[in-house]
Amino acid sequence: MQSTEQRTTHFLRDILRQPKELKQTLDDLSGTGRRALDAAVVAVHSTRHVYLTGIGSSWHAGLNVAALFQGAGRPVYLVDAAEMAQFAAIPAESVLIVISRSGRSVEIVQLLAKARESGATVIGITNAAEGALAREAQIAIVVPVAMDHAISVNTYTTLALAAGMVASSVIGRTARNGYPTGSLADSLSGAFAAAGRAIPGWQGQIEKSGWLAPGSTTYFLARGTSLGSAYEARLMWEEGSMGRGCGSRIWRWRAICGRWARG
Repeated sequence: MQSTEQRTTHFLRDILRQPKELKQTLDDLSGTGRRALDAAVVAVHSTRHVYLTGIGSSWHAGLNVAALFQGAGRPVYLVDAAEMAQFAAIPAESVLIVISRSGRSVEIVQLLAKARESGATVIGITNAAEGALAREAQIAIVVPVAMDHAISVNTYTTLALAAGMVASSVIGRTARNGYPTGSLADSLSGAFAAAGRAIPGWQGQIEKSGWLAPGSTTYFLARGTSLGSAYEARLMWEEGSMGRGCGSRIWRWRAICGRWARG
């Protein structure tokens, strides 16, 4: 039998370092990134038209963040970056919150050009300081993180956290000046630490479970601010299983009735 060390893949290592990367992201937003966060809050408050956009995993992060805005009565438009670049007319003086890991995919580059032509303000939330998004956005929130091995894990969660902090600051769930409050930062830090401690136990439960056998059908159920994470989990599951030829059938469902999730 292989030891745990021998069976640890790059994918699993990326998963296991999430608590540390999330804590680092929170520290950065409360420190060197505070100025950009504050500028983003001011920009969003100054306009009627706010768009949330991204593609792939970044669009999944946008799903979570859009729910924060909508729940507070602050409507935003959530549009796939490719669709927005090709088919949407962007009103002048709009604000685009653009989420992208590399900030240099073709859809993002095209959208940046369109935003310039329309006179829109771009808030770029990205992991790559050298990408087009970080360089061309009027307000760049660069989330420093070690890139994942092929499958988006930490890049997704850290970008979702950064975009969520922008939304929370805008809708007044944080304290003065649009900065994360001590209580919110402490609560999140505590949650990240607790998750890190709980991971070994979760791994043990998974090892003993028969639910994940090849050929089984898996449903991801979520609503509201968890919906994007359900989509992302499905995507990670599919991409992670490709190399193993996994035959599991995976479905993403939006849980309409609370009793589904309670079982």
